[in-house]
Amino acid sequence: MAKYLFLQYMDEAKAPRPGTPELAAVIDAFAVHLEELKAAGAFLDGDPCQPSAAGFTTEVRSGDAKTTDGPMSSAAPWLNGYFVLECKDRDDAAAWAAKNPTAHVGCVEVHPILTL
Repeated sequence: MAKYLFLQYMDEAKAPRPGTPELAAVIDAFAVHLEELKAAGAFLDGDPCQPSAAGFTTEVRSGDAKTTDGPMSSAAPWLNGYFVLECKDRDDAAAWAAKNPTAHVGCVEVHPILTL
């Protein structure tokens, strides 16, 4: 079994707002997904991310660190959450990505984790 990182991206402007029935439906969909992951023994870690405005980017050039509020690029989709899963292989990881609720409104980027 290998570990995979699942990065969930979507258009932040289309995200359901707090207190709406749409957000409640998304939370319910993720609760079902999480239970399925746990029942299969695949879940290792995962959490939603705060809005992109809460993030920041840090770069170090010539020994000087520079921190900028907000996402790396305002044109980039919002990283709205992540999962770390244990999967049999690439096909298993792709199947889990397709079941992720974000895949239906955005995309899920999957990276095998290199174990050192």
